[in-house]
Amino acid sequence: MWKHFLSRLPKKSLKSESIDSGRGNSGSHGPNASSNLGHGRPNSAPRRTSSVVFPASVISGIEPLISFKDVPSSEKMNLFISKLSLCCVVFDFRDPTKNVAEKELKRATLFELLDFVSSNPPKFSEPAILAMCKTCAVNLFRVFPPNYRSSNSHHASENDDDEPTFDPAWPHLQIVYDLLLKFVTSSSLEAKVAKKYINHRFILKLLDLFDSEDPRERDCLKAILHRIYGKFMVHRPFIRKSISNVFYRVVFESEKHNGIAELLEIFGSVVTGFALPLKEEHKIFLSRALIPLHKPKSLGIYFQQLSYCVTQFIEKDPKLASTVIRGLLKYWPITNTQKEVMFLSELEEILEVINMAEFQKVMVPLFWRIGCCINSYHFQVAERALFLWNNDQIVNLIAHNRHVILPIIFPAVETNAQNHWNHAVQNLSLNVRRMFSEMDDVLFLACHSHYKEEQEKIYLDAEKRKEAWEQLETAASLRPPVAGNIAVLVTPLATSITC
Repeated sequence: MWKHFLSRLPKKSLKSESIDSGRGNSGSHGPNASSNLGHGRPNSAPRRTSSVVFPASVISGIEPLISFKDVPSSEKMNLFISKLSLCCVVFDFRDPTKNVAEKELKRATLFELLDFVSSNPPKFSEPAILAMCKTCAVNLFRVFPPNYRSSNSHHASENDDDEPTFDPAWPHLQIVYDLLLKFVTSSSLEAKVAKKYINHRFILKLLDLFDSEDPRERDCLKAILHRIYGKFMVHRPFIRKSISNVFYRVVFESEKHNGIAELLEIFGSVVTGFALPLKEEHKIFLSRALIPLHKPKSLGIYFQQLSYCVTQFIEKDPKLASTVIRGLLKYWPITNTQKEVMFLSELEEILEVINMAEFQKVMVPLFWRIGCCINSYHFQVAERALFLWNNDQIVNLIAHNRHVILPIIFPAVETNAQNHWNHAVQNLSLNVRRMFSEMDDVLFLACHSHYKEEQEKIYLDAEKRKEAWEQLETAASLRPPVAGNIAVLVTPLATSITC
């Protein structure tokens, strides 16, 4: 049946079609377009396939179903193109009982292609690159179904632990991803020729797939995009710009994207390869894309990757440390204690590598914010802030600038040591207090004396307010109650206010 079907293919080779003509030009192409590989009806001639299912790159006389080992080396690339064309048919995997034989045939063909690409084939010709990109586009590039959780922010925050949605077509998609990865990394692929087909539009389509809910798909995409970035130097600025645009949409529009962590992993490895001194373009990316990524509520999903990227920038250029700390203070969460703990963890990593000059630029607002965290009623925030004093590098920075930092932080530590409800926080506060005393006893006593004066002043002000209220209450109790038809004068100002 297959030989009879393939014999109906056009014998003359047509001009190559573009990759982007994939889904739109074939009426029989789509999730349900499985009839092109199925058996024909009895007593009816097989239907002629469209140029998308079997594009013009199919070589006449080469049957896609034969094995690579059964053709001479000169014909293997033609067979490769024909097999790729055969895999352009997309099936509906929502029904596992439908087109089982055809799905298995496509799966076997994909494995054949994968083995061929992995076996160090000859240089890929331009028609072969075109056919490969078209097959990947037809099978991979798709619109994800709308997700109820992503469209409802209230329910999204409550159902963050829900399991991700897995694509039922993954058994085939995974092979296509593996095939694309092997193809991109193959030494038989010349970047100068392939850049015409693995172009900006192809890269944008790959980036759109990063929003997949399937973590397996995102891992495959991460590996492929990273390899494309490494092999196609001409596309590197465009890839960086496109990734930054994804980050901008998350920060300023949607606040939801499934692939931020994977994109940050790619960029983390990219930052390590930046030449020194850093270009202005990279510094702008840090200040306008990476630092604002601390703002979304979904920070916890990609926090580790984001923190790694930021610290990589600081290791490349230590002068960026003060810029990053100012950005963290700008986006500091006030009511989200989980994010506060994450911010404090990132601060510790930055303070471990910061130099003294950059530290002195931001130490006043920084330790004012740390003092607020120390006084937090949420014990995890207070505890995490006090853990900073367990880091020898941070203690060294504080010791060299104690005359500025100790007066800022001492009231918070002393208040905690006396009044905090959590015993662990109290003990940590007492330890920090003792460290200050050992660091500079004279300064410690001066701060303690000033603290007591301020507390006495606060106590006297509270007593004065209390006495004033008592006098008002006494005066009000001595006035006779208003009774009868007694006129009350209402000023125009009071009338306008009550209205």
